[in-house]
Amino acid sequence: MSVAAAPIVPVMEPAARSADVSGTSTGGRLLDPESRDWLARLRGDGAARDEAVADLHDLLLRAARFETGRRRSSHPHLRGDLDDIAQEAADDALLAVLARLDDFRGLSRFTTWAYKFALYHVAVKVRRRAWQGKEIPVDDEGWSPFASSGLGPHEEAEQSELLDAIRIGIAEALTPHQRRVLVALALNEVPIDVLAERLQTTRGALYKTLHDARRKLRRHLEESGHGQAESREEIS
Repeated sequence: MSVAAAPIVPVMEPAARSADVSGTSTGGRLLDPESRDWLARLRGDGAARDEAVADLHDLLLRAARFETGRRRSSHPHLRGDLDDIAQEAADDALLAVLARLDDFRGLSRFTTWAYKFALYHVAVKVRRRAWQGKEIPVDDEGWSPFASSGLGPHEEAEQSELLDAIRIGIAEALTPHQRRVLVALALNEVPIDVLAERLQTTRGALYKTLHDARRKLRRHLEESGHGQAESREEIS
């Protein structure tokens, strides 16, 4: 089994230690009998735990296969790889669930909580496979979606001036790394987990770089006389 390469997305339940399999989780929340049974078996030992782990893997594999099947029509080029993706996602999701049993708070059924790990890992692996062999675009060629059509001559001139100022700011105010991250994520819509893998870094580090780049770019625009740029969605 491969170790999960990315942190679980925020839809997962927040950390809550000291879960009590006798009936309640942290905060006194009463767990449903099925969830209590899952936790007790997975926290056991010997053959009983091995059986519970195998059952959990089967459940995660069914969830992963469902999700890859759902994505089949939008990713036809991956058709021959979907079962491999489902298997890998189930393996990674299993490791993630077992590592985070103490995070389960009982806000949903245990199986529902575990399913989310499988769906998340499928999404990550599909995105990565879709970008496999592709170059990460580093040029700021993705400006056309930000240009509004149907503007009057004055508004169009203002828009053109602002976009030019943003281009200059990206080129002059940002470091090469900040420029690469901003262009890839904000302009060319490269998935953040794909970029993290290519740059051998983490999603958190990229979010920090993106935040710093946007802040520096806003400051540059304000100093160049574009004080309203901070509220525009092009760079926020």
